[in-house]
Amino acid sequence: MTKLPLAIFAALPLAAATCDSLSALKVAHATIEMAALVAAEGNVPAYCRVAGVLKPSADSDIHFEIWLPAENWNGKFQGIGNGGFAGSIDKGALGAVVRKGYATAATDTGHRAGGTDASWAVGHPDKVIDFGYRAIHETAVAAKAAIAAFYGSGPKRSYFNSCSNGGRQALMEAQRYPEDYDGIIAGAPANNWTHLLANAMWVTQALTAEAASWIPPAKVLAIEKAALAACDAKDGVTDGVIDSPNRCGFQPASMLCKGADAESCLTAPQVTALEKILSGVRGAKGQLFPGFVVGGMPGRGGWVAWITGLEAGKSLAYAFGSNFFGNVVYQDTAWDYKTFQPDRDTQLADEKYARIFNSNDPDMSKFAARGGKLLLYHGWSDAAITPLSTIEYYGKIRDAAKFTRPYMVPGMQHCGDGPGPSEFGASPGVGGDAMHDIDAALERWVEQGIAPAQLIGSKGSRTRPLCPYPQVATYRGSGSTDDAANFTCK
Repeated sequence: MTKLPLAIFAALPLAAATCDSLSALKVAHATIEMAALVAAEGNVPAYCRVAGVLKPSADSDIHFEIWLPAENWNGKFQGIGNGGFAGSIDKGALGAVVRKGYATAATDTGHRAGGTDASWAVGHPDKVIDFGYRAIHETAVAAKAAIAAFYGSGPKRSYFNSCSNGGRQALMEAQRYPEDYDGIIAGAPANNWTHLLANAMWVTQALTAEAASWIPPAKVLAIEKAALAACDAKDGVTDGVIDSPNRCGFQPASMLCKGADAESCLTAPQVTALEKILSGVRGAKGQLFPGFVVGGMPGRGGWVAWITGLEAGKSLAYAFGSNFFGNVVYQDTAWDYKTFQPDRDTQLADEKYARIFNSNDPDMSKFAARGGKLLLYHGWSDAAITPLSTIEYYGKIRDAAKFTRPYMVPGMQHCGDGPGPSEFGASPGVGGDAMHDIDAALERWVEQGIAPAQLIGSKGSRTRPLCPYPQVATYRGSGSTDDAANFTCK
């Protein structure tokens, strides 16, 4: 390990413990396995690295890391969440957050596996609980104890910022452990987990109902072209982005091949598959989860990766849905997705796991009562979790306007990327002012009481206002359409 300069030690508060001494830190359920100063490397400053294991149950094995800036700590803590089924600690995100001056922490949520792999859940109900909600909370408790010991006082404010499953974790914290964080950012939250993954099975079945149902990548491009032709100009600007795809009205049947099959049209089975994808999973009494929307479908985070796959039945929707229903709900590694039945299997998933996985409680009054603030964001071009699910949940939150602001981001795919101006500080470590950095916007609201009105999204030299839903960015009628100053939120 590189020798650290004496200036680092001199910069620490007089009441602080040494980093090495944190190996003896006493925290409920925790065993500290190492505590050591790590020298600065690249753009990551020197920090005290604390790693350990949490065992709140006999079968728990929650690995966590806490990174504490060795100097220039901003006095705050920011927790980091996980994507997919977790299974690893995102050290890149830890470094990015430390770079901004925060103390930070992350966990693998209690198992080691790939993000689409839930085989660890078979026969391990306590590990399922750890993943569902317990690991994130236990890690926050351990982190605050380490912060208090190292700096001589706990964080003056605590924040959480994560996306996807991390967005689900974020909302779980606000609902189940409202004392853990003062401000929370939940991006593209997978908070209606059981129904989200029922929809993944619905989509997979729609595309594999028969050999002719699958929609190949070339036809995804054709669907995008047709959707843009139908809806791009409806917002007053033709820019390759559909700002409000929920108002688009695109009809799959409009692409039905009039003659021989071709890349520019859809066969009857493909039309049926696309209609099911856009409708969302349905049961005998109607919709169980909202469907996807068109726009921003190509690209690495688009439909080919998440929905249609490079081959039939080879999408991320299939991977997540089959792992959840096979390994978690049915505890059967040989479970066949073709047996999925919407009403029966969604009901079973809810009965067994909604309490553990779903963070869709509309009552966050305890979080709000202690001054907690919540920012939601979701890309309109998200092919992993339909943006309509966040709109649906936001509409149910009690007294939402008092402590919540939702941002629907045109042209953004799952947690980032896509054709729209989707850079607004949502990624860990991306700094800026309260107009351009969602972290800064949240902190200003929590610490100064100034609620964010709009954010500014960017992509290269192009900027656009991100308006709190249901407002949308509206072109004023003059000036460059690549300049946010020429738009207003209405």
